[in-house]
Amino acid sequence: MNAITRHGHGIETRIIDAFNFRHATKIFDPDRKVPDAQFVTILEAARLSPTSFGHEPFKILVIQTPEKRELFREFSWGANGMMNGSAGQLGTASHFGIILASTAKTMTAGSDYLQDFYRDVKKLPDDVIEMFNGAYGKFQSTDHNITTDREISDWAGKQAYIVLANMMTTAALMGIDSCPIEGFDMALTSKTLEQHFDIDLDIWKPAVMFGFGYRAKDPEFPKTRRSMKETVSWF
Repeated sequence: MNAITRHGHGIETRIIDAFNFRHATKIFDPDRKVPDAQFVTILEAARLSPTSFGHEPFKILVIQTPEKRELFREFSWGANGMMNGSAGQLGTASHFGIILASTAKTMTAGSDYLQDFYRDVKKLPDDVIEMFNGAYGKFQSTDHNITTDREISDWAGKQAYIVLANMMTTAALMGIDSCPIEGFDMALTSKTLEQHFDIDLDIWKPAVMFGFGYRAKDPEFPKTRRSMKETVSWF
């Protein structure tokens, strides 16, 4: 009997409570910090997240130095409390960061990077590596027609969003707030990452920013969603 079955309805209630608790926190309490052990748990949830073909086409930058955060201020309106004049997530989040997505340089079928990844990380034998090359090559070129630089980096960005979703859910289960942030200038963010963080833009592109911490105040409006009937169709 696994843990979920053993706890029965208790775990189900806890999960739904966590999703109801979670909201896109625009302003965090700057005086409250997420304990190191709990943030490591959030990062471990990210590391263990599923990705297409298990390729892990993402990298997480945790940006804690105030001066480093401020480098993004002028062109990251989504991290400025939605332009309400506050310090926003950049100035108030306990932990702030960016998830990078891989580019075609590494994620094109047959790339040197993937061959090393299959061998050194996944510990696959040569015959299985050959199978992966064929299956992933067909996936890219035929099944999904993901062949251009933009298409491959967008595909990697989808995997980054799976990672962030798991991070936010893990945080919510621990009573920690979060916010996914897409409101930033992609070109200027990329330039800043290259100039100030030594990020190789041939290999990585910014996918999404995030903030974690504790809300400064409760949401002003109740959570609304479409009904289950409107959301799900059974056949």
